[in-house]
Amino acid sequence: MRIAKITATTVTTAALALGLAACGSSEAPPTSSPDAGAASAGGPAYAGKTLTVWRLGDSNPAAASYMEELNAEFKTKTGADVKLEWIPWPQVADKFAAAATGTGPDVTEIGNDQVPMWQSQDALTPITDIAREGDRAQIPENLYGYETVDNEIYAVPWGAGARAVLYRKDWFEELKIEVPKSWDELVAAAKKIQKEKGAGVDGFAFNGGSDANHLLAAFAWSEGGEYAVKEGDRWVGKLTEPGFTKGFETYTGLVTDGLSGKANLTQNTVDIRTRFANNKVAMYLTAAWDLPGIEEDSKGKLKGDKLGFFPLPAKSGGVAPSFFGGNDIALWGTTEQADLGKEYIKLATSKTWADRYAKEGGLLPVYPDTLTALNEDPAQGPFAQAFAQARAFPADPNWSEADATKAVLQNAARAVIEGKKDTATALADANKELEEILNQ
Repeated sequence: MRIAKITATTVTTAALALGLAACGSSEAPPTSSPDAGAASAGGPAYAGKTLTVWRLGDSNPAAASYMEELNAEFKTKTGADVKLEWIPWPQVADKFAAAATGTGPDVTEIGNDQVPMWQSQDALTPITDIAREGDRAQIPENLYGYETVDNEIYAVPWGAGARAVLYRKDWFEELKIEVPKSWDELVAAAKKIQKEKGAGVDGFAFNGGSDANHLLAAFAWSEGGEYAVKEGDRWVGKLTEPGFTKGFETYTGLVTDGLSGKANLTQNTVDIRTRFANNKVAMYLTAAWDLPGIEEDSKGKLKGDKLGFFPLPAKSGGVAPSFFGGNDIALWGTTEQADLGKEYIKLATSKTWADRYAKEGGLLPVYPDTLTALNEDPAQGPFAQAFAQARAFPADPNWSEADATKAVLQNAARAVIEGKKDTATALADANKELEEILNQ
């Protein structure tokens, strides 16, 4: 997923406003939500219409069932059918780019940190008139930081996300390893597992792929580092400052110190998940949304009692900050069915359906009372602790270019690991490139 809509100055406030991090647990039937019935205003007027909806990522049984029930409710309320398409994460950027200049969906799921970029390309239609009405009035206003551009709202938060360390609980029990509460304990656990499980096993997996900055950021933020700060109307890179440098060294040290194999420098979370499912990774940073894929990839061998989560320890002590991520739902810029699309967004983001979206998708609910109800859920503790420290990447439309397209930090890390540059040179070069991209 992918992901955040809160500016750097408000993300901590947002985390405090929500209180905890975890998944929704509403058991009310769909028709019980006051907002869910709002779509009935269209009634028979939409009969015979078809709405194209994009969901991001790979489908799984829980997600497929959720969408089938949501779309059936939408059909009941409006008379309209839904054409649902799943867009795998590695294809999202290309599909969005093609749709921005051609034919796209009517409604799409979208990573919250992607909203500023696609809004700048006129790929999204404002939905200010529905964003804060009905149930959505309960969603904390500061969760709309990335979604709001020039006082117009372009997406509604659907589910939030924080990351923690997924680990092989069965291996820990077998080797009598306690859940790490410090960075030194994590390193010791990783090395012990590698010694016992043999060559080719990552004790803690290095992420150098498309979502690498989720891991790097946790290390950098925990040392007080920043990627870039807006000074006046210009972004100033902070990659060469001591805090970021320390975090970057911890990140590259996963490979140079032997916790992760040098052969996997370009792997992203999806790739790591597959290796984890095949007994090649002991720990990695992710979230509960990976669990269905792991169960499937392992042919049912890895699930439930064999897996667990704990908050990523900061090298300097305490819990490392998590990226404040999440998925939104938005109206596409070229849709010819804006009114019908808005009815779909209203239904999907009503409390009942949004809580289910979070719970069944391994995300964190955006409705505060649902989050509060999870305080006593021991399984959600790691995400709650990570979410309480949540931060966001630079809230600029060009961040995606630096993060994914140009892979500025990924390239810098590989240059250091492969011995082509020292840390100071790699970060100085990356800082210059980051500033150029953000200030285009």
